[in-house]
Amino acid sequence: MRIAIVTDAWSPQVNGVVRTLQAVSAELRAQGHHVLVVSPDLFVSMPCPTYPEIRLAFARTRAVGRMLEAFAPHAIHLSTEGPVCLAARRWCLAHHFPFTTAYHTQFPDYVAARTGVNPEWIWRYIRWFHAPAQSILASTRSIAETLAGHGLGHVRPWGRGVDHTIFTAQVAPDPAIVVLPGPVMLHVGRVAVEKNIAAFLDSPHPGSKVVVGDGPARAALQAQYPDAHFLGPLYGAALAAAYAAADVLVFPSRTDTFGLVMIEALACGTPVAAYPVTGPIDVLTDAVGAMDDDLDAAIDRALTCDRAACAAFGAGFTWEASAQQFLSALVPVYPEAIAA
Repeated sequence: MRIAIVTDAWSPQVNGVVRTLQAVSAELRAQGHHVLVVSPDLFVSMPCPTYPEIRLAFARTRAVGRMLEAFAPHAIHLSTEGPVCLAARRWCLAHHFPFTTAYHTQFPDYVAARTGVNPEWIWRYIRWFHAPAQSILASTRSIAETLAGHGLGHVRPWGRGVDHTIFTAQVAPDPAIVVLPGPVMLHVGRVAVEKNIAAFLDSPHPGSKVVVGDGPARAALQAQYPDAHFLGPLYGAALAAAYAAADVLVFPSRTDTFGLVMIEALACGTPVAAYPVTGPIDVLTDAVGAMDDDLDAAIDRALTCDRAACAAFGAGFTWEASAQQFLSALVPVYPEAIAA
C-alpha cells in the first residue's frame, strides 16, 4: 500500500509528533508499505515567530500536489495544521480525494500560553481544518472527548509506542545522575513555557531535580533555578540511562495530548508523577504512578511504586500496535486502493 503522510513537524525538530511519525513510518515500511513523507525540509522555510526551532514552510498547493500526484497514494494522511498540510488539504479537496488528519498538539492552549490569545479563536481554525477529514486520529479518550466537545466527532484512536530495544528495565543507569542526592526527580521534554517546568522546579520536595531537553525557556529557567541540573537533549541509549537513573519522572505539563516520555520512563522501570489532566489520566494507573493537583504529593506517592510493575506496564506500549491503529483508520483514495 502507498501511504502519503504530510506533516509540518519533522527533523531536525525533536518532539513527540516527529518521534511518533518517524516510528510509525519505520514500522509501516517494515511491514512492506511504501511511505511518502511530505515535510517542511522539502521547501523554503522561515523560523516560526517566538519558536525558531520550528520552521514554517512556504509550501504551494501546486508543489505539494505534484509530489502527491507523482506518488499516486492509496491513502493520504495530514498530520498537522500548518502550511504544508494546508497546501495538501487544498489539493485533496480540489481533487475530491479523501484524507485523514490527526490532533497531536493542544495548539489552542499552546498559543494561549505563549501569546495570551483566547484559545477559542484558535479552536475556530482547528474545527475548520479538521472538519473535511474522513476521520481524525487522537491518542487518548480525553482528546477524543475534547474534540467532540468542539464539534469534531469523527475521531479514531491512535495510541503511542516505545522502542523496546532501547527503553528497558535492563538498561544501566546514567552514572552521573545516579550518584546525585536522592530522590532523583527527572523531567524530559522540550524546555518551553507550555510544558509548565517551573511547577516542577518550584517543588520544595527534597532531592535532586534533573532536566533533560532543550528549548526557548532553557536559559531563563537555568538562571532562575541554579540548583537544578540541566543536561540538554539526550537521545537513544543515553536517554534510557537517564530514565533508569531517576527515582521518578515528573511530568508537570497540563497541555500535552499524550506524553511519550511517560511510557518510555515506565518501560525503564521509572514511575511517573503528574497532574490529573489529559495525557496522564489516560495513561497512568496507581500501580505505576501518581496524579495529584499537589505535585509534591504526587511525587511522594509515585516514589512508592514498584519498578518491576512500571516496566511490565511500559512493555505493553508498542509501535507495531500504533502502526496498526494508524492503518485501520486510513481511508482509500479510491475503493480498491486499501487492498493494494
